[in-house]
Amino acid sequence: MNPKIQNQHTAKPAYVYLRQSTMSQVRHHPESTERQYALKDKAADLGWSASRIRILDGDLGLSGTQMAGREDFQILVADVSMSKVGAVFALEASRLARSCTDWHRLLELCALTGTLIIDEDGCYDPADFNDQLLLGLKGTMSQAELHFLRARLQGGKLNKAKKGELRRPLPVGLGYDDERRTVLDPDDEVRGAVQFLFDAFRQTGSAYAAVHRFGDAGMKFPKRAYGGVWDGQLIWGRLSHTRVLAVLKNPAYAGAYVHGRYRYVREIGPDGSIRSRMIQMPMPSWQVLIRDHHPGYIDWPTFLENQTMLERNQTNGEETLLSGPAREGLALLQGLLLCGTCGRRLSVRYKGNGGIYPMYECSRLKREGLARRSCMHLRCDLADDPVASRVLEVLRPAQIQIALKAQAAVENQGQAIDRQWQMRMERAEYEAQLAQRRYEEVDPANRLVAASLERRWNEALVHVEQIKEEYAQRQSAENAILTQEQKERIRQLARDLPRLWKAPTTRAQDRKRILRLMIQDITVEKLSDPKQVVLHLRWQGGACEDIPIRLPPRSCDQRRHPPDVVDEVRRLAVTLPDADIAATLNRQGKRSALGKPFSESMIKWIRYRHGIPAAQLKHPGEWTVKQTAEKFGVSPNVVYYWITRGVISGRKINQGSPWWLTVDAQKERELLEWVRHSSRIQENRTQDSQRRL
Repeated sequence: MNPKIQNQHTAKPAYVYLRQSTMSQVRHHPESTERQYALKDKAADLGWSASRIRILDGDLGLSGTQMAGREDFQILVADVSMSKVGAVFALEASRLARSCTDWHRLLELCALTGTLIIDEDGCYDPADFNDQLLLGLKGTMSQAELHFLRARLQGGKLNKAKKGELRRPLPVGLGYDDERRTVLDPDDEVRGAVQFLFDAFRQTGSAYAAVHRFGDAGMKFPKRAYGGVWDGQLIWGRLSHTRVLAVLKNPAYAGAYVHGRYRYVREIGPDGSIRSRMIQMPMPSWQVLIRDHHPGYIDWPTFLENQTMLERNQTNGEETLLSGPAREGLALLQGLLLCGTCGRRLSVRYKGNGGIYPMYECSRLKREGLARRSCMHLRCDLADDPVASRVLEVLRPAQIQIALKAQAAVENQGQAIDRQWQMRMERAEYEAQLAQRRYEEVDPANRLVAASLERRWNEALVHVEQIKEEYAQRQSAENAILTQEQKERIRQLARDLPRLWKAPTTRAQDRKRILRLMIQDITVEKLSDPKQVVLHLRWQGGACEDIPIRLPPRSCDQRRHPPDVVDEVRRLAVTLPDADIAATLNRQGKRSALGKPFSESMIKWIRYRHGIPAAQLKHPGEWTVKQTAEKFGVSPNVVYYWITRGVISGRKINQGSPWWLTVDAQKERELLEWVRHSSRIQENRTQDSQRRL
C-alpha cells in the first residue's frame, strides 16, 4: 500500500481516464487501449473497490491539445473541483492533457481538493510541492514532445510534398496506377462524367447551369468512398452545386500537384473555448504547387479562367471588381456598365407600376452618405439596344462559322450524353451478370445464402430494365443525332442573327452570355449636355469604341408644355394673371399634350418650369384691401363697406380679381377722422382689447 493513499482517498471514487489521439490509433493500436483499461485492476490493487472505480473512455480518438470537445475530461475536471474524486488514473500525463493550461488547471484543482494522480511511474499528491514540481515538468515535457512530433511530421510531409511524392486520397476521376503514379480513372463512365462537367461549365459559365444540364440529361455523377465497408467503391448520385464547385476549384483536375490548400487555425469560440477550424488558403499561400505533375482534364490556363469566372459569378462581391453572373431579367448589360463618375458598377432597379421598367442606376455614394443624389440613372433600353445592334453588326461576318460551331456543339453534347447513358447501361448489365455468376457458383444446399444472392440478381435485372426504359424515354424526347432538317434550321437561324436575337424563345440569360463573351466592360459618361450620354465600350480583345446616345426629353417636358404654348404664356404673362392666361389659351382652341383644357395650376407650373415671372398688375401708389385695413386700424369688412359706399375708389381687372385701391392724402385725413369719431369702430376696438386681456 502506497503511504500517500489514505482512507479519505479510497472513500471516494477512482477515475480511470482513457484517451488516444486519433481513431486510427484506436483501430490499429489496441495494445495501448488494453493497457489503459488495465488501470482498473491497478486501482483495485491499491485499495479501491470495484463499485468505486469509474472508467472514462468517451474521449478515445480525440486530441488532448485542447479541452473543448472532450466531454469525459470536462466531467473529470468538474468532479475533481467538487471534491468527488479520490484519485485520477492515467497511463501517462500526456493522456490527461497535452496543453499546459489544461494540465496546470487540473493540478491546481487536485491540490485544493486532495485528489491524487496515479500513472505507471507512481503516485503523486499535487498538494505536495515536490510532486507538484514533478507533475509540472511532466506536463511541460508532454507539450514539448507534441510540438517536436508535430514539427517532424509536418517537415517530413512538406519535404515529400515538394517532390510530389506525398500520397493522399485523390478526387473522383483520378487514381494511382501500379507504380503509384497519378493517372486518369480507367473507368470510361467516370472520365466521361467529369469531362462533361467541365464542358458544361465552359459552355454555360455557371455552376448552377452545369447542375441543371446534368439534371436535364438524366445523368449521374460519381463519388468514390474512402474508408469503411465502401472503401474504394463508386457511388453514383445526383450532382449538387457543392460538388460542382469542389471539382472546379480542385487544381488536381488541371494536372497540378498542390500541398497546403487548407490550414487549421485556432480561435476563441463564443463560449470562451479554443476551437480549431479549417480555412482555405489563397493560391499565393500554397506551400507546394507543381504544374504538369500528372494528366488532367483541363490545362492550367483553363483552370485559372474557371476561377476568374467563379469569382465574377459571386453575388456578394465588391461592385467595383465583380460583374456578377448572367441572370434572367430585362437588363442585358447588367454587370457590364461602369459609372464614369465614381467607377462603381451600375445596378439594376425596376420602376413603374409592378416594377416592369428596368433602370441602370449608380447610387453607391448616396447609400454611403457621400452624396445627396445618385451619380446617374439611365433607362435600360436606351443603352441595351445600341450595344446589342453593334454586337450583331460585329458578328455578321462570322455567321457561317457560328452556324457550324453551333451545329457541332449540339451534336457533340448529344453524343456525349448518349455515351454516358450507354456506359451506364453497360455497368448495370455487368453488375447483373456478376450477380448471376455468384448465384450460380453458390452451393444449392446453402439455402440462406442462395436466397440472398438470388434476390440481388433479381434486383440487378430490375435495375437494368429501369435504365433501359429511362434511356428509351429520353431518346424519344430528344434525339442525340441531328436530322438534316434540324441542321438546316440551325444554319438559317445563324444566318439571321437579329431575328434569332429577338426571338421569344431566346432567353435573356443567353443574350447576356453572348454580350459577356464579346464585351469586357462599358463605362457610362454623362456629358455637359444633360441630354447626351457616351458609352465607352471595351471589347474582350482590348479594342475600345464609343457609342453616343441622345437621351429623350423628360416626360413632363414632352407632355405638359409644348414650345408654342410656352411662348404664348410668356407673352400673356406680361399683363394677365394665370387664370386669365388659361382662359385665353382655351378660347384660342389650344390644348395640353393630353388633350385637356388649360387650368390655372398648369399655367403656374409652366411659369415655374421656364422661369416666367408673373404679371405686375398693381400700379404704384395702390393699396390692397389688407393694406388699407392695417393702415386705418379697421377690419377688411369696413374697407369693403367703404368701397361699396363709394367712400374710396378702386379697380378690379375682372370678376374674382383682388381690389386695387387709391387713397390720396386728403382722403386719408378724412378716413382717419371718420374712424376717430365712429362710436361703433371704437366699441369694436374696446371689445377686441378685452378679449386679448
